[in-house]
Amino acid sequence: MSYDYDLFVIGAGSGGIATARRAAEYGARVGIAEYDRLGGTCVNRGCVPKKLMVFASHFPDLFEEARGYGWSPVQSALNWDMMITNVNNEVDRLNGIYQRMLDNSKVEVFRTRAKFIDSHTIDLGDKKVTADKVLIAVGGRPFLPNILGIDHAITSDDIFHLKDQPKRIVILGGGYIGCEFACILNGLGTEVTQVIRGDRILRGFDEDIRSEIQQGMMNHGINILKGIQLIAIEKCDQGVMVSVGTGDTAETVVADAVSLAAVGRKPNTRDLGLEHTGVKLRDGAILVDEYSQTAEANIYAVGDCTNKVNLTPVAINEGRAFADTVFGGVPRVMSYENIPTAVFTTPEAATVGLTEAEAKEKHGDDMKVFYTRFRPMYYTLAGKDEKTMMKLIVQASTDKVIGAHMVGPNAAEIIQGVAIAVKAGATKANFDATVGIHPSAAEEFVTLRNPVR
Repeated sequence: MSYDYDLFVIGAGSGGIATARRAAEYGARVGIAEYDRLGGTCVNRGCVPKKLMVFASHFPDLFEEARGYGWSPVQSALNWDMMITNVNNEVDRLNGIYQRMLDNSKVEVFRTRAKFIDSHTIDLGDKKVTADKVLIAVGGRPFLPNILGIDHAITSDDIFHLKDQPKRIVILGGGYIGCEFACILNGLGTEVTQVIRGDRILRGFDEDIRSEIQQGMMNHGINILKGIQLIAIEKCDQGVMVSVGTGDTAETVVADAVSLAAVGRKPNTRDLGLEHTGVKLRDGAILVDEYSQTAEANIYAVGDCTNKVNLTPVAINEGRAFADTVFGGVPRVMSYENIPTAVFTTPEAATVGLTEAEAKEKHGDDMKVFYTRFRPMYYTLAGKDEKTMMKLIVQASTDKVIGAHMVGPNAAEIIQGVAIAVKAGATKANFDATVGIHPSAAEEFVTLRNPVR
C-alpha cells in the first residue's frame, strides 16, 4: 500500500522534532503535527524559561555577596514585566529556530491537532493523511488534584505569563517543579509558602539531597508546611486563601493573587483517537517495548507520554534510537541506567546512578558511602554559611562507583562530568587516581578517602 508519509509524528516537542529530523536524514518522507508552539514543554513551559528565571533569581544574593569582595552596596529592583518579556522573547527565538530546522530537514509541519482515524490514518482537521509508521510524542500536561477550589490555582505552565509578580504565593507540591519555582520566586522577592504531604521534599531522590535542599530552602526564608492532608482554596478580599490541615490542626495561608499547583504531570494522551488503534495505556501512559513500539505494530511512542523517565534528553535519545532502528538500519535501544539529572533549586542539586537506599536494596552490605559537607571558598569572604554536600556510593566487591550526588553551586555542571565516569564504569580507584583541580569544589569528588558507612 502507498502512504503519504513514511513517518508521521504527532507532537513537535523535543522528542518529536529530534525523531522527525533523524528519520528525514535517512531519506524518509516525514510529516509532523503540533497544535501548540514548537519545542514542547521544555522550550516553552519548562527547562528553558525556568532556567532563565533561575538565573534572574540569583542576582539579589550576588549583589549582597559582592560586598564581601569590596564592592559597594547595590540598590536594585526587579522589573518583573521586563524579565518575563525577555524570557518569552527568547522562547520565541527558539521557536523560529525549530521551524527552520524542520524546514531545512524537509519535514512537513502541520500546525493543528492530530487524531487517529485508524492505525495508519491521521485526521488533521481540514484533511486526512496516511503514514506507514506513526510516532506519538505528545509529552505531558500539569496535573490538577481534586481539591476544593482548585480552579482558583494556576499551574507551573502559567507562571511564565503572569503580568504582575505575586507578593505572596502558596505552592502545592514537593516535587522538583514545585521546589524549583519556590526557590525562583523566593529569590525574586516573593513570600513563598510551600505545602507538602510528607515530611520531606523531592521524593525519590537520595535522602541526603532531600534533607540538604529542604534545610537550604528554609534557611533562605521559604516556609515549608509538612504533613498536610487536607487542602481547600477559595477567593478572598486579599486574593486567595488556602486552608491546610494536618489531621488534628488546621491553618489558613493567604496569597495575594495566586496559588501554584505543582503536584506533578500526567501523559497528554487525551483526545488522540487511540481507541481507533490497538495502542494500550496504563494510567494514561502509552505502553511501549524497548524499541518504543506500542501494541499496534506500526505505532511508536517516546517521551513523557510513556511516563518512563520524563526528561527532555531522554525523549530525544528515545526518538533518535527509534529512527536509527526503523529508518537507519542501525538497531539500538535507549539505556535507562545512570541517567544524570539536576534540580535547579537554591541550593542546586544534581545526581547520577543509585541513591543510597537503592544501592542498599540492590547490593545489601556490599557497598561503601563516601560523604563530605563543607563551606565553598566563595562564601568565606561573602560571609555566608552556605554548604556544599558531595556523596559517592561504591560497590565494595567491584570498587565501581554506582552513585554520585551533590548539593551546592554548579552541581549540574559538575555532575555532568562525573556522570561520564559513572556511565563508563569507573572505579573508586579511578577517582582516587585523578588529579583534582585546585582550588575548586569539584576536586572533592577525587579526594574522598574514608567511607562514612
